[in-house]
Amino acid sequence: MPSRELVSRDQRRLALSVSAVEYVLVRRRGRRGVGLKVDERGLTVSAPVTMAVSRIEALVRESERWILRKIAEWSARQVPPVEWRDGAPLHFLGEIVMLRLAPGTRPGAQLVAGELRVTTSRDGSAEDIRRVVVRWYRRAAREWLAERTRLLALRAGIEPPKFMVSSAMARWGSCNSRREVRLAWRLVKAPLDLVDYVICHELAHLRHMNHSRAFWAEVARQCPDYERLRAELFATDHLYRSF
Repeated sequence: MPSRELVSRDQRRLALSVSAVEYVLVRRRGRRGVGLKVDERGLTVSAPVTMAVSRIEALVRESERWILRKIAEWSARQVPPVEWRDGAPLHFLGEIVMLRLAPGTRPGAQLVAGELRVTTSRDGSAEDIRRVVVRWYRRAAREWLAERTRLLALRAGIEPPKFMVSSAMARWGSCNSRREVRLAWRLVKAPLDLVDYVICHELAHLRHMNHSRAFWAEVARQCPDYERLRAELFATDHLYRSF
Protein backbone atom coordinates (compact mmCIF):
# COMPACT_ATOMS: atom_id res chain seq x y z
CA MET A 1 0.00 0.00 0.00
CA PRO A 2 1.54 3.39 -0.96
CA SER A 3 2.73 5.71 1.78
CA ARG A 4 0.64 8.78 2.44
CA GLU A 5 3.18 10.60 4.56
CA LEU A 6 2.40 14.27 5.00
CA VAL A 7 5.05 16.45 3.37
CA SER A 8 3.64 19.97 3.58
CA ARG A 9 0.51 21.94 4.40
CA ASP A 10 0.29 25.47 2.98
CA GLN A 11 -2.38 28.16 3.08
CA ARG A 12 -3.01 29.60 -0.40
CA ARG A 13 -5.47 31.80 -2.26
CA LEU A 14 -7.00 31.00 -5.64
CA ALA A 15 -8.85 33.36 -7.98
CA LEU A 16 -11.97 31.77 -9.47
CA SER A 17 -14.23 33.27 -12.11
CA VAL A 18 -16.57 34.96 -9.64
CA SER A 19 -14.53 35.21 -6.45
CA ALA A 20 -11.33 34.18 -4.73
CA VAL A 21 -11.15 31.39 -2.17
CA GLU A 22 -8.65 30.55 0.52
CA TYR A 23 -7.58 26.93 0.54
CA VAL A 24 -5.11 24.60 2.25
CA LEU A 25 -2.78 22.69 -0.08
CA VAL A 26 -1.73 19.37 1.45
CA ARG A 27 1.05 17.40 -0.21
CA ARG A 28 1.56 13.72 0.56
CA ARG A 29 4.05 11.17 -0.71
CA GLY A 30 2.42 8.36 -2.63
CA ARG A 31 -0.63 10.36 -3.68
CA ARG A 32 -1.42 10.10 -7.41
CA GLY A 33 -4.31 12.48 -8.02
CA VAL A 34 -5.82 15.69 -6.70
CA GLY A 35 -8.52 15.44 -4.03
CA LEU A 36 -10.91 18.18 -2.89
CA LYS A 37 -12.68 18.46 0.44
CA VAL A 38 -14.91 21.24 1.75
CA ASP A 39 -15.93 21.28 5.40
CA GLU A 40 -16.43 23.79 8.22
CA ARG A 41 -12.78 24.83 7.87
CA GLY A 42 -13.06 25.60 4.16
CA LEU A 43 -11.43 24.05 1.09
CA THR A 44 -8.62 21.52 1.39
CA VAL A 45 -6.77 20.34 -1.72
CA SER A 46 -4.65 17.17 -1.49
CA ALA A 47 -2.06 16.65 -4.21
CA PRO A 48 1.09 14.69 -5.10
CA VAL A 49 4.43 16.06 -4.00
CA THR A 50 5.74 16.59 -7.54
CA MET A 51 2.68 18.18 -9.18
CA ALA A 52 3.09 21.85 -10.10
CA VAL A 53 0.84 24.35 -8.34
CA SER A 54 -0.34 25.65 -11.72
CA ARG A 55 -1.56 22.17 -12.66
CA ILE A 56 -3.21 21.66 -9.28
CA GLU A 57 -5.07 24.96 -9.49
CA ALA A 58 -6.15 24.28 -13.06
CA LEU A 59 -7.76 21.05 -11.84
CA VAL A 60 -9.35 22.87 -8.91
CA ARG A 61 -10.89 25.44 -11.27
CA GLU A 62 -12.57 22.61 -13.18
CA SER A 63 -14.61 21.95 -10.01
CA GLU A 64 -15.42 25.61 -9.34
CA ARG A 65 -19.20 25.21 -9.31
CA TRP A 66 -19.02 22.27 -6.91
CA ILE A 67 -16.58 24.11 -4.62
CA LEU A 68 -18.65 27.29 -4.44
CA ARG A 69 -21.84 25.31 -3.83
CA LYS A 70 -20.25 23.35 -1.00
CA ILE A 71 -18.76 26.47 0.57
CA ALA A 72 -22.21 28.12 0.43
CA GLU A 73 -23.79 25.05 2.04
CA TRP A 74 -21.30 25.07 4.89
CA SER A 75 -21.70 28.82 5.39
CA ALA A 76 -25.45 28.36 5.72
CA ARG A 77 -24.88 25.71 8.37
CA GLN A 78 -22.77 27.91 10.60
CA VAL A 79 -24.32 28.86 13.93
CA PRO A 80 -23.34 31.66 16.30
CA PRO A 81 -21.00 30.59 19.12
CA VAL A 82 -22.59 29.82 22.47
CA GLU A 83 -22.90 32.79 24.80
CA TRP A 84 -21.84 31.51 28.20
CA ARG A 85 -24.41 33.48 30.18
CA ASP A 86 -27.42 32.77 32.35
CA GLY A 87 -30.37 31.69 30.21
CA ALA A 88 -28.33 30.55 27.20
CA PRO A 89 -29.96 27.60 25.33
CA LEU A 90 -28.11 24.29 25.11
CA HIS A 91 -28.95 21.05 23.28
CA PHE A 92 -29.36 17.73 25.07
CA LEU A 93 -30.92 14.66 23.45
CA GLY A 94 -32.72 16.86 20.95
CA GLU A 95 -34.27 19.10 23.61
CA ILE A 96 -33.37 22.64 24.60
CA VAL A 97 -32.18 23.08 28.18
CA MET A 98 -31.46 26.45 29.73
CA LEU A 99 -28.10 27.27 31.25
CA ARG A 100 -28.57 28.57 34.77
CA LEU A 101 -25.65 30.04 36.68
CA ALA A 102 -25.67 29.75 40.44
CA PRO A 103 -23.24 30.91 43.13
CA GLY A 104 -21.15 28.20 44.73
CA THR A 105 -17.72 27.26 46.00
CA ARG A 106 -17.22 24.06 44.00
CA PRO A 107 -17.54 23.67 40.22
CA GLY A 108 -20.30 21.40 39.04
CA ALA A 109 -23.38 21.01 36.88
CA GLN A 110 -26.73 19.30 37.37
CA LEU A 111 -29.70 18.90 35.04
CA VAL A 112 -32.91 19.77 36.88
CA ALA A 113 -36.33 20.27 35.27
CA GLY A 114 -34.98 21.36 31.89
CA GLU A 115 -32.23 23.54 33.34
CA LEU A 116 -28.51 22.85 33.48
CA ARG A 117 -27.52 24.46 36.77
CA VAL A 118 -23.85 25.35 36.81
CA THR A 119 -21.55 26.62 39.52
CA THR A 120 -17.91 27.59 39.08
CA SER A 121 -15.21 27.93 41.71
CA ARG A 122 -13.33 30.72 39.98
CA ASP A 123 -14.42 34.10 38.67
CA GLY A 124 -17.30 32.76 36.59
CA SER A 125 -15.62 33.65 33.31
CA ALA A 126 -16.99 32.29 30.05
CA GLU A 127 -14.11 29.79 29.84
CA ASP A 128 -14.77 28.53 33.37
CA ILE A 129 -18.46 28.04 32.58
CA ARG A 130 -17.65 26.29 29.30
CA ARG A 131 -15.21 23.96 31.05
CA VAL A 132 -17.80 22.88 33.63
CA VAL A 133 -20.50 22.41 30.99
CA VAL A 134 -18.24 20.32 28.74
CA ARG A 135 -17.25 18.17 31.71
CA TRP A 136 -20.95 17.53 32.41
CA TYR A 137 -21.64 16.64 28.76
CA ARG A 138 -18.72 14.21 28.65
CA ARG A 139 -19.93 12.49 31.82
CA ALA A 140 -23.49 12.29 30.47
CA ALA A 141 -22.16 10.89 27.17
CA ARG A 142 -20.08 8.21 28.90
CA GLU A 143 -23.10 7.02 30.85
CA TRP A 144 -25.93 7.50 28.37
CA LEU A 145 -24.23 6.58 25.08
CA ALA A 146 -22.53 3.56 26.61
CA GLU A 147 -25.85 2.14 27.78
CA ARG A 148 -27.55 2.93 24.49
CA THR A 149 -24.76 1.19 22.56
CA ARG A 150 -25.07 -1.88 24.78
CA LEU A 151 -28.86 -2.07 24.31
CA LEU A 152 -28.75 -1.62 20.53
CA ALA A 153 -25.98 -4.21 20.20
CA LEU A 154 -28.01 -6.77 22.13
CA ARG A 155 -31.08 -5.95 20.03
CA ALA A 156 -29.05 -6.56 16.86
CA GLY A 157 -27.68 -9.86 18.15
CA ILE A 158 -24.16 -8.46 18.50
CA GLU A 159 -21.92 -8.83 21.51
CA PRO A 160 -21.65 -5.35 23.04
CA PRO A 161 -18.32 -3.77 22.05
CA LYS A 162 -15.89 -1.88 24.20
CA PHE A 163 -17.19 1.69 24.35
CA MET A 164 -15.23 4.94 24.56
CA VAL A 165 -16.05 8.63 24.30
CA SER A 166 -14.06 10.80 21.90
CA SER A 167 -13.61 14.52 21.39
CA ALA A 168 -13.74 14.25 17.60
CA MET A 169 -15.24 17.19 15.73
CA ALA A 170 -15.15 15.82 12.19
CA ARG A 171 -16.85 12.46 12.78
CA TRP A 172 -19.57 11.24 15.11
CA GLY A 173 -18.29 7.71 15.55
CA SER A 174 -15.67 5.15 14.66
CA CYS A 175 -15.11 1.42 15.00
CA ASN A 176 -11.96 -0.68 14.70
CA SER A 177 -10.97 -4.33 14.37
CA ARG A 178 -10.42 -4.55 18.15
CA ARG A 179 -14.20 -4.19 18.56
CA GLU A 180 -13.88 -0.72 20.02
CA VAL A 181 -16.63 1.78 19.29
CA ARG A 182 -15.93 5.44 19.89
CA LEU A 183 -18.66 8.07 19.86
CA ALA A 184 -18.12 11.82 20.04
CA TRP A 185 -19.45 13.22 23.31
CA ARG A 186 -21.21 15.97 21.34
CA LEU A 187 -23.54 13.33 19.90
CA VAL A 188 -25.46 13.37 23.15
CA LYS A 189 -26.85 16.76 22.09
CA ALA A 190 -28.72 15.21 19.14
CA PRO A 191 -32.24 13.67 19.10
CA LEU A 192 -32.49 10.03 20.10
CA ASP A 193 -33.29 8.72 16.61
CA LEU A 194 -30.17 10.38 15.18
CA VAL A 195 -28.07 9.01 18.04
CA ASP A 196 -29.42 5.54 17.33
CA TYR A 197 -28.56 5.83 13.64
CA VAL A 198 -24.93 6.69 14.43
CA ILE A 199 -24.68 3.82 16.91
CA CYS A 200 -26.21 1.34 14.44
CA HIS A 201 -23.78 2.55 11.78
CA GLU A 202 -20.83 1.75 14.03
CA LEU A 203 -22.29 -1.55 15.21
CA ALA A 204 -22.69 -2.59 11.56
CA HIS A 205 -18.93 -2.14 11.21
CA LEU A 206 -18.45 -4.93 13.73
CA ARG A 207 -19.70 -7.24 11.00
CA HIS A 208 -18.40 -5.39 7.93
CA MET A 209 -15.30 -3.19 8.30
CA ASN A 210 -16.06 -1.33 5.08
CA HIS A 211 -18.90 0.51 3.34
CA SER A 212 -19.91 -2.32 1.03
CA ARG A 213 -23.45 -3.27 0.05
CA ALA A 214 -23.40 -5.85 2.81
CA PHE A 215 -22.50 -3.15 5.31
CA TRP A 216 -25.39 -0.89 4.28
CA ALA A 217 -27.74 -3.87 4.32
CA GLU A 218 -26.70 -4.47 7.92
CA VAL A 219 -27.30 -0.79 8.76
CA ALA A 220 -30.76 -1.07 7.18
CA ARG A 221 -31.49 -4.22 9.20
CA GLN A 222 -30.66 -2.43 12.44
CA CYS A 223 -32.06 0.98 11.46
CA PRO A 224 -34.63 0.70 8.62
CA ASP A 225 -35.04 4.49 8.29
CA TYR A 226 -31.32 5.17 8.14
CA GLU A 227 -31.33 7.08 4.83
CA ARG A 228 -33.71 9.74 6.15
CA LEU A 229 -31.85 9.92 9.46
CA ARG A 230 -28.46 10.21 7.75
CA ALA A 231 -29.75 13.13 5.65
CA GLU A 232 -31.28 14.79 8.70
CA LEU A 233 -28.05 14.44 10.66
CA PHE A 234 -26.06 16.03 7.84
CA ALA A 235 -28.53 18.91 7.65
CA THR A 236 -28.54 19.62 11.39
CA ASP A 237 -25.26 18.35 12.83
CA HIS A 238 -23.76 21.86 12.92
CA LEU A 239 -26.16 22.58 15.80
CA TYR A 240 -24.46 19.94 17.90
CA ARG A 241 -20.85 20.92 17.12
CA SER A 242 -21.18 24.48 18.44
CA PHE A 243 -18.75 23.97 21.35
